[in-house]
Amino acid sequence: MKKTIILNQSFEWHSDHKTLNKVEKTLVQEAKKITKKAHAPYSEFYVGAAVLLDNGIIVTGNNQENAAYPSGLCAERVALFYASAQYPEIKIKAIAITAKVKKTKTKIPITPCGACRQAMVEYESKFKQEIKVIMTCDAGKTYISPSAASLLPFTFEKNKLI
Repeated sequence: MKKTIILNQSFEWHSDHKTLNKVEKTLVQEAKKITKKAHAPYSEFYVGAAVLLDNGIIVTGNNQENAAYPSGLCAERVALFYASAQYPEIKIKAIAITAKVKKTKTKIPITPCGACRQAMVEYESKFKQEIKVIMTCDAGKTYISPSAASLLPFTFEKNKLI
């Protein structure tokens, strides 16, 4: 028997940052700020992420490249892992992601790679709480996903290890 599975996802789309709420604007500003400290000498693609914890603390991270390319780490995972290391029992509410390119402005929202999506889903699973994902760019356009799982259909989670 063959079946077709249809996945329906809904995302918010904002034409500029003016339509974001105060918390979302703050997260985007923090993500933008931290891009300036990214270590991206090879790609010149500077990514920043800002994670909002349930206690109101914002943790930031940026991409860290390495001459041995697979040895680097994305901004999203730097921020998530730092948040988990410093505040292991505090739930993650949201993450904002943005990027700067050395020679031009980003025109479309920056979306997380598959490994970062999987890391976000791990924290949703751990805390049994969705993480809002705010993806933006220099031009101000923004996508908002209500959860990391909606960015990663057919997630791989702990219950699948059995």
